[in-house]
Amino acid sequence: MLINQLTWTPGQGWDTVASSDETVPADVVLYFFGPGVQELPVRLEELGQKFPQAHMIGCSTGGEIIGDEVFDDSIVASAVSFERTPIRVAKVEIDGDSSRDVGRRLGAEFPKEGLRGLFVLSDGTGINGSDLIRGLQDNLGTDIKITGGLAGDGADFRITYVGANDLPQPGRVAAIGFYGDAVTIGHGSYGGWQPFGPERRITRAVDNVLHQLDNEPALDLYKRYLGDQAEGLPGTALLFPLRLTRPDGGEVVRTVVGTDDASSTMVFAGDVPEGSSAQLMRATFDKLIDGAGEAADQAAVAEGTHLAILVSCIGRKLVLGQRVAEEVESVLDVLGADARTIGFYSYGEISPQARTGACELHNQTMTITTIGEK
Repeated sequence: MLINQLTWTPGQGWDTVASSDETVPADVVLYFFGPGVQELPVRLEELGQKFPQAHMIGCSTGGEIIGDEVFDDSIVASAVSFERTPIRVAKVEIDGDSSRDVGRRLGAEFPKEGLRGLFVLSDGTGINGSDLIRGLQDNLGTDIKITGGLAGDGADFRITYVGANDLPQPGRVAAIGFYGDAVTIGHGSYGGWQPFGPERRITRAVDNVLHQLDNEPALDLYKRYLGDQAEGLPGTALLFPLRLTRPDGGEVVRTVVGTDDASSTMVFAGDVPEGSSAQLMRATFDKLIDGAGEAADQAAVAEGTHLAILVSCIGRKLVLGQRVAEEVESVLDVLGADARTIGFYSYGEISPQARTGACELHNQTMTITTIGEK
């Protein structure tokens, strides 16, 4: 398995971060880009010319990760050559379908025989990530490892883009499928946020839209907690996610991706089931950084060159500020020198739960997918 890594920044243009044998054709180029990249079609054409035989798949972000650095409005790319692992890349447009139907259509693009894992990149504002996962599993079952993330748009929550062998477009979901017995896929996901304040009951919700907490309009209650910061919604909600404890006992963290003042509702990236308890959360620098290391512990693989794809929530980046690179360094401290890291700050993270093994849509986590060959 060979990995070549590059960055493009406005001041430096294209630059090599890590280089393997460039004479071996790449099978896939995974790339992430900031929403402020100028002349993106030209930049992606230049990237494609460097690896003409490779599939290209990527998305827009809230920040780009490569090596031990975090960038804004850059392009980061990893060109991967597998020795014994066939791959398949596919995309579907949302086209007004339900998120579950979108997942079913995407899942149908991947033959099940020999499929070991799926890395998914999705539109970040027009999808219910929980239903997307259910739709994928309707076709692929629950034994296939599914990881990935929802595309970002800085912290603006306006429009996100996904590309798969074409120019990135909004309203799209794409994935890479990994086949065969040679591939190794690890995964880890951890937050580090701490709950505070009273627990409240979700008394009315439909899918990923929260209407009422303790029989009060949810957005009104949330605004009271935020005080002056409510003016910056939905972006300021990233600093105060909700921990949900579902009726079945499962726990997830949810972040607001949209609000509707007229109906006093809040839209989340994944389901907010009625009957769940909800509690506000906040974070400290050290707990977030330690949480990234915990995710790396879960995802660690045996020695040997491997790709480590980091999908971290944009809310973590806003909290960490100038210390944001420390969570990436925490991951590298665990994964070691054999890891080639790339990633992005997202509107939602897709990964199996460490405790249950069930695939979930997460928020406010550092989620890591490690991919290698044995």
